[in-house]
Amino acid sequence: MDRVSFTQMKDGTKEEYEFLTEHEIDHTRHTARRLLSALVDLDKSLSGYQITRLGHSLQSATRAWRDGADTDWIVAALLHDIGDIYAPYNHDEYAATILKPFVREQCTWCVAAHGDFQMLYYGHHLDGADPNKRERHRGAPYFDDCAEFCERWDQASFDPDYDTLPLEFFAPMVEEVFARQPYDPAVIRPGAREPLTGTPRG
Repeated sequence: MDRVSFTQMKDGTKEEYEFLTEHEIDHTRHTARRLLSALVDLDKSLSGYQITRLGHSLQSATRAWRDGADTDWIVAALLHDIGDIYAPYNHDEYAATILKPFVREQCTWCVAAHGDFQMLYYGHHLDGADPNKRERHRGAPYFDDCAEFCERWDQASFDPDYDTLPLEFFAPMVEEVFARQPYDPAVIRPGAREPLTGTPRG
């Protein structure tokens, strides 16, 4: 069999769905590779900054790595803006959805909320924008983590003179994360908090 015969899902056979499941499993094995390609496409995204969106993503991840962050934090920092091309109005939620099955809940939450937290830095310059938008999350268990994520790694990573590590450096970390068993409780660890910083590197 090289393709199913049905034209409506309700007409599929057991053998056809087993065949499709094999294809799906093989497809998911290459998720990291597709994400790395999508990161390169960020160079076609928003312009006007002193560095590209890919440069910003790499710089955020580099700062996380140098701060001694763990792999979940580093990959979250790398992918936090990956939705800029495809979901400009909810890029944060888009990125968090990609990460959710594979990293700690703490990291997913911070990526999902970082757009609101970033308003602190520029909302006062724009008519109708709320620089205190992050306050809607006040009391959430990861509020302080997201504030630190934005302060240390996101808002600070637009420097063309910063010694940013290349995408190839982070590729093995992305491969590691997306090779995990999806939604593994030992990885997701709801409610667990890990520090953003550890022993400095580099």
